[in-house]
Amino acid sequence: MKLGVLVEGGEETRVAIVPNSIPKLTKLGFEVLVESGSGNSAHHSDSEYEAKGANIATRDEVMGCKLLICIGPPDFSSLSEGQIVACVADPFRHPERVRQAMDGKVTLMSMDMIPRRLSRAQAMDVNSSQDNLAGYKAVLMGAAHVPKGIPMMTTSAGTVRPAKFVIMGSGVAGLQAIATAKRLGAIVYASDVRKSTAEQIESVGGRFIEVEGMDDFEDESGYAKPLTPEFIQKVNDTVCEVAADADVIVTTARIFGRPAPITVPASAVSEFRAGSVIVDMNADVGGNCELTNRGETIELNGVKVIGPVNLPGSIPHHASQMYSKNISEFLQNLLQNGEVSLNTEDPIIKDSLLTHRGEITSNRIREILGLEETQN
Repeated sequence: MKLGVLVEGGEETRVAIVPNSIPKLTKLGFEVLVESGSGNSAHHSDSEYEAKGANIATRDEVMGCKLLICIGPPDFSSLSEGQIVACVADPFRHPERVRQAMDGKVTLMSMDMIPRRLSRAQAMDVNSSQDNLAGYKAVLMGAAHVPKGIPMMTTSAGTVRPAKFVIMGSGVAGLQAIATAKRLGAIVYASDVRKSTAEQIESVGGRFIEVEGMDDFEDESGYAKPLTPEFIQKVNDTVCEVAADADVIVTTARIFGRPAPITVPASAVSEFRAGSVIVDMNADVGGNCELTNRGETIELNGVKVIGPVNLPGSIPHHASQMYSKNISEFLQNLLQNGEVSLNTEDPIIKDSLLTHRGEITSNRIREILGLEETQN
């Protein structure tokens, strides 16, 4: 089977498959076609791909492959019936992508839908691999913008106290942010609505911010559940009080398939110290800070609010490496006797498969998107 790797569109700097993954894919039985220039922004040349056994091809040649591997979805209108696409479709926020794939009778598999609750799915979990890097980069971004040093320094001119970081949310991104800030020498406080994360926060060097009445708001997949408005307000008030004298605040709270919850209201920002920095990791899905502008850095009363987009893409080399590993493991699971097998008894395939033969295959997607009436 021919497997195609496309140049990603827009400002995406990552590539879905890196050269080091090619030998494994060819061993699985794939003939890998890579669009010329696909790896340039991740610092992988065409010659590197060729040396590992891939064929460099034109876009038209790659678009004709039976299986397309991407990060963002391709133009489904340019594909043929029966082609298979594996990408990050983000179906709840972009239902039009599901409709387009369905209308074109394209088989669409979304890597962000892989059930992270399964231990064997962890090597395929693109959400975790990319969030890990995003949490790391968010802390570096905050450290670069704050007008202070981060660690404690004892010098002949006196002692410099360590910076104070507050990490809001302690999922994969949050835990990496805590660990990174701690390695830089900061004093780190962290919060989460899942009380079970207290031990995890402390294990990477953070100090857990507990909210009175806190329970374990976690679903079976490990994501945070939606909260009542009253409890959200209580959490916001408690954590923002701790953050009022912080130097860097990193917000990581994301609810799967929903807009990002507001954890830093504008009223709280007005109480933050001048010179402090807020790095909003969820600017692309509405933002955790009420004042965040997507893709922009603004300053209000001396407080910087940074709204980065695609943080993993700012580390394209390693982000691509991790994504490529996730994809390779996913494809190995997908194959049986050298052929793609859409065995929906496998929860990894069942949850990631969105469309096939002109139909939406997931009851969950049909119900949430209300697409029953469009079935063929």
